[in-house]
Amino acid sequence: MHEIDFASIEMTLDVMKYAIDRITNRNPQMGRPKKEEELRELVGETITDKGIGGENAFRLFRDVLVKATVPIDHPRHLAFVPAAPSRAAIMFDLVTSASSIHGAYWMEGAGGIYCENEAMKWLVSLTGLPKPAFGVFTSGGTAANLSALVTAREHWRRDPENENQKGLILTSIGAHSSIKAMARVIDVDMLLVETEDAMSGRALQEHIETLDPQQRKRLFAVVATGGTTNAGIIDDLSGIAEVCEFENLWYHVDAAYGGGALAADSVRHLFNGIERADSITIDPHKWLFSPYDCGAVIYKHPEQARYAHAQEGSYLDIFKDEGAEGFNPADYQIQLTRRVRGMPLWFSLAMHGTDIYKRAVEEGIRLANLAGRLIEENPAVELVREPSLSCVLFRRKGWSPEAYRNWTYQNQRDGFALVTPTKWKQGDTYETVARFCFINPHTTEEDVAAILRTME
Repeated sequence: MHEIDFASIEMTLDVMKYAIDRITNRNPQMGRPKKEEELRELVGETITDKGIGGENAFRLFRDVLVKATVPIDHPRHLAFVPAAPSRAAIMFDLVTSASSIHGAYWMEGAGGIYCENEAMKWLVSLTGLPKPAFGVFTSGGTAANLSALVTAREHWRRDPENENQKGLILTSIGAHSSIKAMARVIDVDMLLVETEDAMSGRALQEHIETLDPQQRKRLFAVVATGGTTNAGIIDDLSGIAEVCEFENLWYHVDAAYGGGALAADSVRHLFNGIERADSITIDPHKWLFSPYDCGAVIYKHPEQARYAHAQEGSYLDIFKDEGAEGFNPADYQIQLTRRVRGMPLWFSLAMHGTDIYKRAVEEGIRLANLAGRLIEENPAVELVREPSLSCVLFRRKGWSPEAYRNWTYQNQRDGFALVTPTKWKQGDTYETVARFCFINPHTTEEDVAAILRTME
């Protein structure tokens, strides 16, 4: 298995050639999903007793399987929250994997963790959190939110009166689905402030005042959103901070998508108040041009996270002297086994500098505003609300939900674009509308105009 032969060398060269071609191609083919039965017919059984050979397996991936995927960095992939990792970050992701660094403890991963911490310092500086604020990279926003909420719950339970009590969290209906899912994971209840627009401090306070005494005793955290994934809406972060400070509640800001905009001078003021949070989630693989997967959780007081997450075990005891061994990422989030997923971000920042990141984020905001103008000029469509950050919600006049779905599928079948509908609450009902989310600075005005023409 470990013998090196010419076939292995040839396969390695084929893989590297593919990687180079893919990294340098800014307009890759838009894949078309196929049913599992169709893929099985084209590919056949790949896991066999004797193996099918590296060259054959790679050929099947290159010629069939990858063409049944949609590249997240395609300039006309404007659905969900896409990604556009920099070439530098993608290249260094290969180096990260090849280096086989375990990023849990400083003892075995010091060099890689040092790189991550350098990138983390920049992220923390964007938030404006005071010292000793710091954070750690996770697999994404879900793991980051879970880590933060576990920290918040355990901090609350340090009060003996709250031991073994089921906690309660408040957030808005516009919060990301992972917040609701993670509440179930950590077995706490959740109440929602009924607004899909920005949650205000006043609305939060009014909702708290409706709680009965038992609910109020169980309430331990509020989750605000720094850029909803559906519409780019930023909650009233300063107003919510005031309520949380007055009510002595943990204040978490989920800025997994919108946190990248902290680097953009044009919208930074919209995040005022984030520096008062107890914890913050940011996903570099969304709007800070890192490859999947790379999230981050930042704490105002990291020792609170260490209290919640440091693991016990006789074989781990050697790692516990943090002063001697250095920073141990495993002590600040839910994962013990972890790759140093912040290294590609570090390399890209070190290579390019932070100014180019600012310009790339600003380009996503510019594209959203440009799309808004094009929609206003097109009689077939209209804005649902003004663009926010890099999100644009708009409707095709007269279309039913089925028409939106058919439009999405047709564009994808044509290998042209991936733009999906979403739901937007109008009064007491939800309307199906179209949505753009701009992340890729290589998306052009013509790309946007061409997509809109498919709706006419």
